[in-house]
Amino acid sequence: MPDQPNTPDDTDDANSTDSETEEIVVDDIEAEAGFLEDRDPEDYPSILRITSNSEQAHRQDALDRLDRWEDGEEIPHVINFQNPSDLRALLTDRRVELLRSIMTERPDSIRQLAERLDRDVKSIHDDLQVLADYDIVHFEQAGRAKRPFVPYDTIEVSLEISTPRPADDAAPV
Repeated sequence: MPDQPNTPDDTDDANSTDSETEEIVVDDIEAEAGFLEDRDPEDYPSILRITSNSEQAHRQDALDRLDRWEDGEEIPHVINFQNPSDLRALLTDRRVELLRSIMTERPDSIRQLAERLDRDVKSIHDDLQVLADYDIVHFEQAGRAKRPFVPYDTIEVSLEISTPRPADDAAPV
């Protein structure tokens, strides 16, 4: 995953291009947590939730998920981007098409997936690597081929855009 944290300074115009090669920055807490490292893909939660929330909202959501986990509920794996342009850079139309194809019918190899989608093997490989960096796609070795798979049943994407409430901008009295 990228080493640069997503800070409020990352929201300037220089970081909000529509380029598919734009660097994607994941939330520091999510990157350091290693939430699913060394976990058997069979044991992954059934839902992956990709969000674009403020640090405060993401922290509150994490605390809520912790409470539910302690109560024995299955909780989703969450990847949060504070900057919506980072979320858009990750989930390009081609990567979404790639995820849908893998989840519909697991390919035998990257080459088979490229043929299925009528795309270049290198571009498929590059997209898969980006998705693997975020723990969305995994690989298993099948002889000389790598078989990509998605360990989640559902991927939810949440992007909230709302009008600021007057209380949010008001200075304390």
